Amino acid sequence: MSRRPDILDEFTADHRAVTDLLDRIDAAPAGGAERAELVTRLTDLLFAHCAAEEEHLFPVVQHDVPDGGALVFGSIHDHLAIGQYLADLQALGPAHPAFDTLLRGLADTLRRHLRGEEEQLFPAARKALPATARTALGDRLRAERAELETPAD
Repeated sequence: MSRRPDILDEFTADHRAVTDLLDRIDAAPAGGAERAELVTRLTDLLFAHCAAEEEHLFPVVQHDVPDGGALVFGSIHDHLAIGQYLADLQALGPAHPAFDTLLRGLADTLRRHLRGEEEQLFPAARKALPATARTALGDRLRAERAELETPAD
């Protein structure tokens, strides 16, 4: 019997999608439309991902995980920095001379952030939260995402 993915599986899959987009951005020609499109896709993914973590995962981590408040604080701090990088990149556009420098800063911050969540926050949450609770949170997240993807009538 296979188990349904829990919330940590969902967020880990998001992390893989972020890493994939970063790799594709690195491979895209500098200053080009492809790179700009990929950064826009990364922005959309990250804003949705960060909002979902802050809504679904962080409250239970803060409440149920020892030192959860500190873990959540660090992740929120990173989310704010990532959001600022994304806003700056969107404002400049790929042809601007500072774009690649900002993009490298974003990539470094993201890779460190993803590693930190996967090595510290997620294992602490997995240990403290029962599997049924993690699965229920994953179900709720998937349902909300499916509802957002369904076109309105």
